[in-house]
Amino acid sequence: MIDIIAYKQGQYRKRRLRSKKHLKTSDERPRMVVTKTNKALYVNVIDDVKHTVLCSYSTRAKELGEKKLGKNIEAAKQVGAAIGKKLKALKIEKIAFDRNGYPYHGKIKALAEACREAGIQF
Repeated sequence: MIDIIAYKQGQYRKRRLRSKKHLKTSDERPRMVVTKTNKALYVNVIDDVKHTVLCSYSTRAKELGEKKLGKNIEAAKQVGAAIGKKLKALKIEKIAFDRNGYPYHGKIKALAEACREAGIQF
């Protein structure tokens, strides 16, 4: 009998590598990585040339104070808008969106559209 958890993890690894294969990053185009956990949604903007994190935001950010967000679509929209503002403050207009193997719908799509509305191109 196939171990279901190991099978799902293997499928996730394949999807993640397949989506990363097509990313094009450079000095002026850092990579925005989205990570989901059971309780939160995290976004990091990474400069692959210098190997540094330029900025990050999550539904558990300290800027939110007591009103910690969950992991729903509304929270994803707020995180997308906030990361868009941070990128504008850093004068970054274009990014490469790394969905990290997650399907482009629901929370990931809401985050990406909110970031686009903030003026970020990808």
